[in-house]
Amino acid sequence: MRLVLACMVMASPALAAVEGKPFFSLYNTDLIVLMAFIIFVGILVYFKVPAKLADLLDQRSATIRAELEDARRLREEALDLHASFEKKRTEVKEQAARIVEKAKADAQIAADNAKAEIASSITRRLKAAEDQIASAEAAAIRDVRDQATAISIAAAGDLIAKKMDAARSDALIQNAIQAANDRLH
Repeated sequence: MRLVLACMVMASPALAAVEGKPFFSLYNTDLIVLMAFIIFVGILVYFKVPAKLADLLDQRSATIRAELEDARRLREEALDLHASFEKKRTEVKEQAARIVEKAKADAQIAADNAKAEIASSITRRLKAAEDQIASAEAAAIRDVRDQATAISIAAAGDLIAKKMDAARSDALIQNAIQAANDRLH
């Protein structure tokens, strides 16, 4: 126990300097450590390590900035596409309303010509108009969904391709395409 205590006292930093030697000598370990640190910092500055680190950080920030700009651009394109699909949907509804109005006008003209025969004709024409409207509306909705799905898949594929390695990216894209096709058809 005394031996351990004596070793700890001998190894303390206060005893690092050799007695009787000047401060600026190679026997002073504090001075040697200070000189080694100054030389190390000097080597780093000489080889322009801080500037290289700053350049690497600047390049990374430029890459991130470019990725953010791409994401903003893709978002704006998606919003524009959404607006155009909404406009198309409105036009399809208006067309459906015009088709219904035309069918009603045709039915009224036919009713004036022959009451007995026109009762069955009106029923057939209204049914045909409703089927045509439903078919046109279903086709328009299906077209809008198909186009939105294709664009979403392409945008998702681009984003995933930027973020993942090739093997994992291919597997995820194929799974997404298959899931989208299963849901739409």
